[in-house]
Amino acid sequence: MTYVSTDFLINGVSLVALLLLLLLPLPLPLQLLTQLLLLLQLLLLLLLLLLLLLLLLLLPLLLLVLLTLLLLLLLLLLLLQLLLLLLLLLLLLLLLLLLLL
Repeated sequence: MTYVSTDFLINGVSLVALLLLLLLPLPLPLQLLTQLLLLLQLLLLLLLLLLLLLLLLLLPLLLLVLLTLLLLLLLLLLLLQLLLLLLLLLLLLLLLLLLLL
């Protein structure tokens, strides 16, 4: 469950940062990239909630194989969140460079 709480933390930070970026007057390509990242972030959050629901439904059945697969999917989801966060950081660095020039 540590994966899940970390995933929610990363997702929350990314969502807040992306929503703040949408408020800024960015050039059009950066605006589109921000909107795409926000959409991906929301899809990952939806997928995480769906996997958690499946996990809670399968837990009483003790289907070990399915539980293991779900936990692996949650770990993969965490890695995707980290990748998305890195993309967001790169976007912020690019924005900072554009502001400094």
